[in-house]
Amino acid sequence: MQSRTLPPPDSVAGTLRVEDADGLDSVWVTVDGAVAGENGSFDRVFTSRFRFPIAAGRGVGSQLPVRLRARDIAGFQVIRDTHVVVVP
Repeated sequence: MQSRTLPPPDSVAGTLRVEDADGLDSVWVTVDGAVAGENGSFDRVFTSRFRFPIAAGRGVGSQLPVRLRARDIAGFQVIRDTHVVVVP
């Protein structure tokens, strides 16, 4: 069986929403090793859109790791790991 790959420039996009009663220091998104972060501006609610390019050669059905990380002003940090699946 031959593996199908996606032609560039495909991407993973979404919206991240984080809440913390103490206020947010920073928020980070990592998709397949590429990292983007934003200042939380000490707001209690933070929402941001993100878009990451997908490297060429990813086969349909491949899983791309996604990590979401948020830190509040007290230094407490939460990390959530998940993945997205490449589709045609």
